[in-house]
Amino acid sequence: MKNKTVFITGGSRGIGKAIALRLAKEGANIIIAAKTAEPHPKLEGTIYTSATAIEKAGGQALPIVVDVRSEELVVQAIEKAVEKFGGIDVLINNASAISLTQIEETTMKRYDLMQSVNVRGTFMVSKYCIPHLRKATNPHILTLSPPLNLDPMWFGNHLAYTMSKYGMSMTVLGQSNQLKKDGIASNALWPKTAIATAAVKYALGGEDMIQASRTPEIMADAAYAILNRDSKSCTGNFFIDEDVLREEGIINFEHYAVNKERDLFPDLFL
Repeated sequence: MKNKTVFITGGSRGIGKAIALRLAKEGANIIIAAKTAEPHPKLEGTIYTSATAIEKAGGQALPIVVDVRSEELVVQAIEKAVEKFGGIDVLINNASAISLTQIEETTMKRYDLMQSVNVRGTFMVSKYCIPHLRKATNPHILTLSPPLNLDPMWFGNHLAYTMSKYGMSMTVLGQSNQLKKDGIASNALWPKTAIATAAVKYALGGEDMIQASRTPEIMADAAYAILNRDSKSCTGNFFIDEDVLREEGIINFEHYAVNKERDLFPDLFL
């Protein structure tokens, strides 16, 4: 990944930031395209604190304030990335909104947010990155979305969120089919267990759920492994983090656990 340019949406904290830091250690250039420019009262991190951490880790950083719902801001961010680093080698669609509510409890404002960020945002950022990825060596699109699983349970429990995440996964399917002739890989990555992020803490189960989670570094290590694979042959996959690392020869995952004394909570959709 040395000198490769990676465009990450929503990378100011959590899994996106962990992936950014992992790739920065290998000398990558990282564009942090996220909304958080000012500190949040509850959530740690901004695009600027992430940029500082990336540079300390060994990479170059370009923080840009981007709302992936805005076509204008997305286009401008990609243009700035190409102007500074000369191109884009990897796109990571990490930005996502969550609301684990049943139908009547889901406000249309929240429904629209999930559809706009998760589905439309993933589609649009990919759309504008593709012309630059075509010029890259070993180009990858990696989307943080689950394997498509039509078990009615996932729809009945939180229909709006499931529709939006599966929309991201359908984007992966379509991209992998269309872009295979260009040698651009499009894959999905999803965790086997809950991951210790703000989304898990505030949307799933508080501090108790965090204690039953793994750290974001397991997703970062899995992402790094995928992005080093041949884009011409590694595409259209719905990867699970632990499975990817097992393929890399890793068999001990204890160091990823937040609390080694707790049983791990399986993630959604698996």
